[in-house]
Amino acid sequence: MYIGDTGKRGLHHLVFEVIDNSIDEALAGFCNKIVVTIHKDNSISVLDNGRGIPVDIHKEEKIPALEVVMTILHAGGKFDKGSYKVSGGLHGVGVSVVNALSEWLTAEIYRDNKIYTQSYKRGIATTKVIEKGKIRKRGTLIRFLADEEIFKTIQWEYDILEHRMRELAFLNKNLEVILRDERDNNEQRFYYKGGVAEFVKYLDESRQSIIGKPIYFEKEIESVPMEVALQYNISYSDNIFTFVNNINTVEGGSHLVGFKTAVTRTLNNYAQKNKLFKKDNFTLSGEDVREGLTAVLSIKVAEPQFEGQTKTKLGNSEIKGYVDSFVTEGLSEFLEQHPAEGKKIIEKCLNAARSRDAARKARELTRRKSALDVGNLPGKLSDCSTKDPSLCELYIVEGDSAGGSAKQGRDRKYQAILPIRGKILNVEKARIDKVLTNNEIRTIITATGTGFGEDEFNIEKLRYNKIIIMTDADVDGSHIMTLLLTFFYRYMPTLIEEGHVYIAQPPLYRVYSGKKSFYAYDEDERDILVKRFEKEGRQKIDVQRYKGLGEMNPDQLWSTTMNPETRTLIKIGVEDASHADKTFSMLMGEDVEPRRNFIQKNAKYVRNLDI
Repeated sequence: MYIGDTGKRGLHHLVFEVIDNSIDEALAGFCNKIVVTIHKDNSISVLDNGRGIPVDIHKEEKIPALEVVMTILHAGGKFDKGSYKVSGGLHGVGVSVVNALSEWLTAEIYRDNKIYTQSYKRGIATTKVIEKGKIRKRGTLIRFLADEEIFKTIQWEYDILEHRMRELAFLNKNLEVILRDERDNNEQRFYYKGGVAEFVKYLDESRQSIIGKPIYFEKEIESVPMEVALQYNISYSDNIFTFVNNINTVEGGSHLVGFKTAVTRTLNNYAQKNKLFKKDNFTLSGEDVREGLTAVLSIKVAEPQFEGQTKTKLGNSEIKGYVDSFVTEGLSEFLEQHPAEGKKIIEKCLNAARSRDAARKARELTRRKSALDVGNLPGKLSDCSTKDPSLCELYIVEGDSAGGSAKQGRDRKYQAILPIRGKILNVEKARIDKVLTNNEIRTIITATGTGFGEDEFNIEKLRYNKIIIMTDADVDGSHIMTLLLTFFYRYMPTLIEEGHVYIAQPPLYRVYSGKKSFYAYDEDERDILVKRFEKEGRQKIDVQRYKGLGEMNPDQLWSTTMNPETRTLIKIGVEDASHADKTFSMLMGEDVEPRRNFIQKNAKYVRNLDI
């Protein structure tokens, strides 16, 4: 209930719950260093130099406070309003939940120049709080092994922990976070004096800035500390990340509304005041001023009210006004002091406005086509007969050859096929007007039925519950898949966020001998099948490497890739929006150097290379 699931996401959430306690100490000004270690036995430890969890006898529970914190839900310091001004955790259950979901856990406390320790098994104390020596440092060390009886896997993924550690260091300037992995002796240190300003620089590493360094300002209003950094680049998408008490508020909320309102109004006022508009009554829209904008807004709220589907939408109404006032004041001051940068920003916004105006005709054409009945859907679309969207699937297939096999092999009741010709436009390098004049993209928008863009997209009009990208298992197929994912991520992100986008997994090999044949999805499976045939004493064993879906007969494509009983689909999600944004920008953006570095670093991991 508290960690979400018993898969990879829930497992890593255990570490984040422990770290939240250390972050609370940092927010209160008592901790400036956190060390997270993945040990060889797959246990994990979190060490901080905070005050140390209290060990004296709890007045109500009559047991040491440490044991109360570790074994009783909602007993953490964050529910005593005098302990922390603000707190990082969502639920305040923290280590007690981690303890309950661990095969074993040990707590070591450094407090009052003494070392205290207590051990637990699946949430129950197995020892008393023991004083075991003297020490001059202070802090808390929690080490635990996740329970294999609960979690599907207890293997830690370094990348997931790395992204969160870096994020926490950005959001808490002057906090040192060290991540160690004893499995391969890897260690990284995250420390950022510039806080969210350095966060924006990191996010925009693969983009060309138009104003030099990020604009940064901070202020406290009514006991709510706020800091923001923003930068304009030459790209055509906006990336605004908001955090409340270090929690990524992916669904936005009152603070995001205040930020957007302030930026739009402030830039319009500045342009009008300095006569940068050709027409007196001209006004930039919110979309115009956000094109090419990367921003990070971080606020700390004593009693945040979280709403929304995933409890990551801030509901505190008063925060909208605070943020609006804060951003208006800070951005206005910057623009007045930096007129050259201000002019560049307005020029960027005016170019965006012109392209949006040119895109209206294409948008209206797309809207008209989307509104038509099924009989007038794109000619290339072979639709399904079922009218219930919850049962329907749309396969976006590379090329007419694969499209032909898919059309013949599918179940016509609920599977629709949309073949696309070649590589679609790279939307990372194109403005909205160019995006909307691309035939393949218009066809996809029309087929999905949702409409397009911030004002018109409507998930309730989605015609297919699953949108499945099915491309060839070669370099071109991977490129087409990446182009499609970039389009959905940049222009129809709700489809990904609500779990409607999938990638089909066609087999790479067919291993056969005589009339007996099997399919392999990687080299390991292929080798296992070959050995199995060898053990059976078969003299002639053939291995066919599929490079294109069109090489498969319709019945083969159905049984391996399209039959819900036997197929494998990869569901696309966004665990870390800021990392996803940086990755798409690096892979598909204008800057070549970061892409070259990525290829050089990851070339050794390539498994299927077409030469």
